[in-house]
Amino acid sequence: MTRARTVVFALVVSTFFVGFGGGVVFPILPNLGTIIGISPFLVGLVLSANRFTRIVANAPAGALVDRIGTRTPLVVGLFVEALATLAYVVAIGSSLPEAWFLAARIVWGVGSALVFATAYTIAADVSDGDSRGTSMGVVRGGITLGFPAGLVLGGVVSDLYDVTTAFVVAAALALLASAIAYAFVPETHVEERREAVRPWEVDASVPTLTVGFVNFGLYFAYLGALFSTLVLFLEATDIAVWGYGPQGMSGLLMAVTVLSASGFMIGGGRVSDTAESRTPVLLVFLGVSFAGFLALALADSLATLVVACVLIGAGQGGTSGPLIALLADMTPGDRMGRAVGTNNILGDLGGGLGPMVSLPLVERVGFAPLYAACAVVPVLAGLVLVGSVYAQTGRIDPRTTDVADD
Repeated sequence: MTRARTVVFALVVSTFFVGFGGGVVFPILPNLGTIIGISPFLVGLVLSANRFTRIVANAPAGALVDRIGTRTPLVVGLFVEALATLAYVVAIGSSLPEAWFLAARIVWGVGSALVFATAYTIAADVSDGDSRGTSMGVVRGGITLGFPAGLVLGGVVSDLYDVTTAFVVAAALALLASAIAYAFVPETHVEERREAVRPWEVDASVPTLTVGFVNFGLYFAYLGALFSTLVLFLEATDIAVWGYGPQGMSGLLMAVTVLSASGFMIGGGRVSDTAESRTPVLLVFLGVSFAGFLALALADSLATLVVACVLIGAGQGGTSGPLIALLADMTPGDRMGRAVGTNNILGDLGGGLGPMVSLPLVERVGFAPLYAACAVVPVLAGLVLVGSVYAQTGRIDPRTTDVADD
């Protein structure tokens, strides 16, 4: 248990620091696009490029984990993300900033595919059914907490200083993350190479596809639609506090959303462990997500906007730990890397399509109809989840041990 906690702690610290580079661009790039002449579609493409890259890279990353282990891909992935963050600095001074930003997000996607595949697999390796939800929630929380820190850094530091300073600080922290992982994270997954694992192999089992499709919907609404349009919503409604502009306000509100998510990741995972059933916990938090997007569609003041962001974050976070733990419960250990890779493909597809669809759509239909449509997504996700679990176990809320046995 002590070793497991040490490994999980090292994962949390390293993924937290590298997460700055993931969040730093969101408060900056949508408004920067108007300054450097990038169309809304191209801004959406840049913001989504890492996710589209991961759609291709997730399967090889997962297969690589099952083939050679977790330590080397984790350290390499963190270092690649650090290099990608440094490329943001180059982009600002370049005559072709859109090309540099796009290239940086593509490189970031390769690195993050390795990090996500290894982090969840390590958490599954060092935990069991009684602690898996908590471990997954803690690791997911660590990955996610770096994102709001990057949002704040990108929004506030760019307001107080400039965007170059924000990118330099994020890059330095990403390099620190790779050093921490190299020093403290051991190999957990394989003792010798598994030559039979093919590089492009995915896990097409029903449990993996079910969890993946739920992830698809949640990431489409959460990261895809909300995060890519919030700065524009604030600019249109002129909601502000403490003198911050739309960039600073969007960074703070997105940070509130993700901080709420991070707190409930740990709580949701822990409750699913103690309750010995994942499904009821997942349904409750999917309902919270529905309420959050509905409140967002009706938001007309800072107070209602904060409530909406807290609810959306709680819904997203509360599902994360139990959902990944459910995947681990139903997946043999030697296939966990590929299961995580396949799940990430579908989640990234949703997160990648979100900005591509929502940024042009919001100009046509407005913010309220877009956010109301997003409220329907967690309802559909809950129906898919319940139907799949019932089809496999004969129960809506099977015990964790029963799901694992199946």
